[in-house]
Amino acid sequence: MNAVARPDARPDLRRPGVGLVFASTWRVGTPERQRATVDAIAKTWESRDWPAVGLLSYSVYIGTDGDTLLHYSQWTDEEAYQEFVRTLREDRNAEIDAAVPGIVRVGIDRYTLYRSTPLGDGIDARIPGCVVIVDVEFDGPDADRQRAWVDAVFEALETDPNSAPGGISGHFHIGVDGTKVLNYAEWESEQAHVEALAGPGTGVGSATPQWAKVQSYPGVTGGGVTRYTPALSLSAGA
Repeated sequence: MNAVARPDARPDLRRPGVGLVFASTWRVGTPERQRATVDAIAKTWESRDWPAVGLLSYSVYIGTDGDTLLHYSQWTDEEAYQEFVRTLREDRNAEIDAAVPGIVRVGIDRYTLYRSTPLGDGIDARIPGCVVIVDVEFDGPDADRQRAWVDAVFEALETDPNSAPGGISGHFHIGVDGTKVLNYAEWESEQAHVEALAGPGTGVGSATPQWAKVQSYPGVTGGGVTRYTPALSLSAGA
């Protein structure tokens, strides 16, 4: 099976069978090198057989900072990922590095998907023009606290009297190491997210007690918000 590009450069965030999600960042330096790296990734992956069962999708996003690329991949389990690293990753990275020398691979984190919006079976058909990654870091490993923080966000969303109109969905991931939460949030556009941040309250969300609880949650030590444009999403062909 060969790799095929998915429509709208968008993975299926709710697909069954995903045991682990890997998120990593590359720094490449300029917008021109961002685009060249995405093209090299597409060429490298589409010219090879898709890895054996275990990798479900591989997606790449271009940072609006003009420097970074986000990599988001869905796997069945850790064993499948380690087999890919052992047998296939070096050859693919070597071809990409030959096309775009000087890529800095910042690191990789493991997550499991915990909760998503819209709630229930509702699916928003709008196509995202921007993916906003919200990273939250805690002062130590605590799986119950990770989930409690996400649950607090959902309470704030459900009670918000003025939800941001440009938001499409949010997919909250729990770090396997117990210290991180990653929200993969889809927006209509970068401008829609900028406008949401400019509204009342601190960050996205109204000035409600529920959002104040989220923003002052005990044990949160840091995090960040980064915007990306969907660029490439690959999965196994027929």
